[in-house]
Amino acid sequence: MSQKPLRALGRAADEMRPLRFTRRYTRHAEGSALVELGETWVLCTASLEEKVPNFLRGTNRGWLTAEYSMLPRATIRRNQRSNSSRSIEIQRLIGRSLRSAVNLDALKGHTVLIDCDVLQADGGTRTAAINGAYLALHDAMDMAVRERVIEENPLHGSVAAVSVGICSAQFLLDLDYQEDSGAEADINVVMNDVGHFIELQGTAEGHAFRRQELDVLLDWAERGIQYIIGRQRKALES
Repeated sequence: MSQKPLRALGRAADEMRPLRFTRRYTRHAEGSALVELGETWVLCTASLEEKVPNFLRGTNRGWLTAEYSMLPRATIRRNQRSNSSRSIEIQRLIGRSLRSAVNLDALKGHTVLIDCDVLQADGGTRTAAINGAYLALHDAMDMAVRERVIEENPLHGSVAAVSVGICSAQFLLDLDYQEDSGAEADINVVMNDVGHFIELQGTAEGHAFRRQELDVLLDWAERGIQYIIGRQRKALES
């Protein structure tokens, strides 16, 4: 909070973009949420199916998987619809992140399918997708228990994600597209609600970050994630 507001929207270096969650955004999915993170908007849905992948057949366990895509005009220029290597990498990240908060044994032969569709992109789409997907998953599991599709709620915590980086030699929290595209180092951080790390995705381009810089970035990420989890809880109370 001691940094000067030099960024878009007049925010400080350690300040999140405006964050808004709208639960039950669609009619048919068991769980859905629209997440608006600044100018990045992602629609997340959670669906429950009574089947599992082949490697889980006969185990009476369940599974959770995710798909991620960016609509053609989510960006300034139209992109072709495709299942790119980037999309595959991001959807695997989303799946791993959410599975960390799910007791797969409690799903008992069911699969949760998470769909994250980017309606508008301005950086941070993967972290926004994780944050919105958790709410969609929460509501889908509540519905499954209420309608006796499964016996117990498999969720055992919450999950949130944020980006941090170094741009023009300055630490930044929650990078937008312009910042991310010019960052000397950036890290996507996923954590749970007890402060444990689930995944770190970091890289340096032009600035090999030092251990003490990494410590600062992770501290900032932790504070950002605590804020996001607070907003998730507030959304669930509404």
